[in-house]
Amino acid sequence: MSDFVQLWVYLSATPLFGLTATLLVYVLAHAAYFRAGQAPWANPVLWSVIVLACGLLATGVSYPSYFAGAQFIHFLLGPAVVALAWPLWERRAELRLRWRALLLAALAGGAAASGSALALGWALDLPADVVLSLAPKSVTAPVAMGIADKIGGIPALAAVFAVITGMVGALSGKYLFDAMKIPTDPPGWMARGFALGTAAHGIGAARALQVNADAGAYAGLALGVQVVLASLLIPLVFRLL
Repeated sequence: MSDFVQLWVYLSATPLFGLTATLLVYVLAHAAYFRAGQAPWANPVLWSVIVLACGLLATGVSYPSYFAGAQFIHFLLGPAVVALAWPLWERRAELRLRWRALLLAALAGGAAASGSALALGWALDLPADVVLSLAPKSVTAPVAMGIADKIGGIPALAAVFAVITGMVGALSGKYLFDAMKIPTDPPGWMARGFALGTAAHGIGAARALQVNADAGAYAGLALGVQVVLASLLIPLVFRLL
């Protein structure tokens, strides 16, 4: 037992600990996700976060020690987002036909996501900086942090709200779309994917990619459009107000 403890102490102090732990937990969660029939509640990102967080708390490993290794995966987020452009390139003819409708849907969806969050925060009488941190909740976390900083919010809190929003969207999207009777034909997948990418950014786009290629492509498009629109319009609106 003492040998195992010494081994654990050694591994937890090396940069490879975070990388190995993240890959191992995600592979197991992904396998369980497929065994569950890709059910939304079995989302591998959600369960990976829960298991890793509980593991760090139980073992007393600090987050900086963990991230020293996990940052190698974090670096791959950039190329992964850029790779979302390939499915869009394959559908460039459709995008030329629908770009006006898609831009209008992105504007309406972004306004609804930000406006509803602000309205809820004000209705609950939350502190002003917390309310402002809610405004970019449907934008991917790094961009949400920058927007929150610009408008007087708390960047770290904005990142938390963004991650929670993405998780909620990935978990509930299928059930909401089914309840709204959005079909699962090609136009229906386009609508589902674009809505999920608009409301739940990268985590929603990852879920859409796992379910259907068309849904994943349009979720990636919505993610990118929201980043541009939110970065330009949210600070502008608050400056005018």
